[in-house]
Amino acid sequence: MGEDFGRDHSPLCERLAVFVGALLVQIHLPASGSLKDKRQVVKSLIARLSAQFGVSVAEVGQLDARQNAELGIARVSNEAGHAESILDAVVRYIEETRPDVDVVGVARDVSRPF
Repeated sequence: MGEDFGRDHSPLCERLAVFVGALLVQIHLPASGSLKDKRQVVKSLIARLSAQFGVSVAEVGQLDARQNAELGIARVSNEAGHAESILDAVVRYIEETRPDVDVVGVARDVSRPF
């Protein structure tokens, strides 16, 4: 099947330029009166972010809170700066285009796993 690259310093691992950008966005939905309202907004936001920025998105926390949600967002790139700029654009997009959503927390990490 696939080759095990391991975590050694083989020539292949040294040539790989793989960067993983991960973002945790905590949001508040003040107008959400029920879990159904919240899920409608979150589902719409997930679809838009995925389509517009080519990121993987999942609701990862605050699942039973009707006015709060945590989104995990990931992007793989061959350049760290590119992954960072995409993640920055995602946060800006939420803040600037979604008046129904307040961003209350953001954590970001871009790493080179190999």
